[in-house]
Amino acid sequence: MFSDTLDSKDLKIFKVSANGQVVQFALGTKHKFKGSPLEITLPFELSRGQHVIVEIEYETSPSATALQWLTPKQTAGKKHPYLFSQCQAIHCRTMVPCQDTPSVKHTYYAQVSVPRELVALMSALHDGQEPDPSDSNRVIYRFRQPVPMPSYLIAIVVGALESREIGPRSRVWSEKEYVDEAAFEFSETETMLKTAESLAGPYVWGQYDLLVLPPSFPCGGMENPCLTFVTPTVLAGDRSLAGVIAHEISHSWTGNLVTNRTWEHSWLNEGHTVYIERMIARCMESEQLRQFEGIGGWKELQESVKEFGPNNVLTNLVTNLHEVDTDEAFSFVPYEKGFALLYHLEELMGGPEVFMGFVKSYIQLFAYGSVTTEEWKNYLFTYFKDKVDILNKVDWNGWMHTPGMPPVKPQYDTTMADACTALCQRWVKAKEEDLASFTEADVKKLNSPQLIEFVALLLQEEPLPLSHVKKMQEVYQLNSVKNTEVRFRWLRICVRAHWEEAVPLALKMATEQGRMKFTRPLFREVYNFSKYSDEAVKTFKEHRAALHPVTAMLVAKDLKIDG
Repeated sequence: MFSDTLDSKDLKIFKVSANGQVVQFALGTKHKFKGSPLEITLPFELSRGQHVIVEIEYETSPSATALQWLTPKQTAGKKHPYLFSQCQAIHCRTMVPCQDTPSVKHTYYAQVSVPRELVALMSALHDGQEPDPSDSNRVIYRFRQPVPMPSYLIAIVVGALESREIGPRSRVWSEKEYVDEAAFEFSETETMLKTAESLAGPYVWGQYDLLVLPPSFPCGGMENPCLTFVTPTVLAGDRSLAGVIAHEISHSWTGNLVTNRTWEHSWLNEGHTVYIERMIARCMESEQLRQFEGIGGWKELQESVKEFGPNNVLTNLVTNLHEVDTDEAFSFVPYEKGFALLYHLEELMGGPEVFMGFVKSYIQLFAYGSVTTEEWKNYLFTYFKDKVDILNKVDWNGWMHTPGMPPVKPQYDTTMADACTALCQRWVKAKEEDLASFTEADVKKLNSPQLIEFVALLLQEEPLPLSHVKKMQEVYQLNSVKNTEVRFRWLRICVRAHWEEAVPLALKMATEQGRMKFTRPLFREVYNFSKYSDEAVKTFKEHRAALHPVTAMLVAKDLKIDG
């Protein structure tokens, strides 16, 4: 007898067979967030290397956290329903019984039957389509993913989708209402892919398509192989769009090709990806922009550390996730503490070209596999064997296993940030009689990333007096800025200053899109304005059904609503 265990959560299992023979199965005790192990007993002995075809007939639950089923009115076209998945980190088990760990990689094939007016896409290459022989109103789409990948990168979307070609190996997909705008916004994709290849090595996934999702998609982007998922909030175009796409493209190497073995080492995925993303910015724009993005990232890290608390072990670079739900542990720490460490090492080892050489070599060595921090560090010491004395002086324990901000703050070039800091300080220090000195010209001098930085800096200060915030609106007209990165920070500044007119605007932004980066802080900000706490809770409850299940769970926690 041989038994096999798969991860599953809220799946209804009807029948399991092995090599065509019905076999016994049992669902183990349900864990609060890991689900129930599916134990399959094979009635025959197995020898090493023997192939077994296991078939599982099952159905998912309406509450599957990997899936969001949108009604027609939640889509842009308002005519057809829409389905999308988001499996990272451990949600794939709610969609398909699997070994739901990044340490296991597999290829996959799939056939998806959908109503013929809809299109199915997966994180794989298209392998043809045909009418469904069992129902003439349906079409079967076929997919294959020949590159081994972990379960969290399995992805599916079904909707009234159209596409436009944007490069020799890229199409952009979305509902027809967005597709031309998206094709225009993502026109630099091939240049970015080529830049990434020049830095990290050949792109092995064949196709690189982009999918713009409906507004409830909870992430900025998701690096599903062959098909990056992107939030529509980036279409209010600017540099932040380029950042999101560069980030997801970079994941094709760090994350998808070389993968963290467990989620406790997620900085290996995210820190390296931010590092390559900013190297792309350096190649396509300038080193000054890369430095400026480093400064912005340090600020995001400060905000995350403040939110979790400086002594919270979840702010360690390498975390301990025993009995911790990965959704609740999510933050910018692995991204920005990870980047800061890599940038610090870059400075110690001899600059960007030298250190990118190491990153490229690390990718080649661990490609198609998974890696831990210890293995990464051992290879770092091997690669820079002539500089081991310098590496030994790094405070590894302070960087890796200590909560709070890192032991070293990188010295970034502040050229692009100086104007933002100066303007922020003018507002912070201004007395009532100084307010007349501010004019529209102050912000006309700033480019889009600098405007984001200016409002981000204000958020780090004590709340401004209401008179200042009203004056800022009068001269800068920030309420009418479309850029979501500016808007969400500006509305938080207004709510913090207790400007009551901003409350409905903040709640509107929190609910008309569902990107967690925006929705959670906006709800928290209104909730903390005690006069409007109840309003925040009421608005959340009214819109809860339209939010992604993970977003809804986390906002409910933020607003102290149980169940």
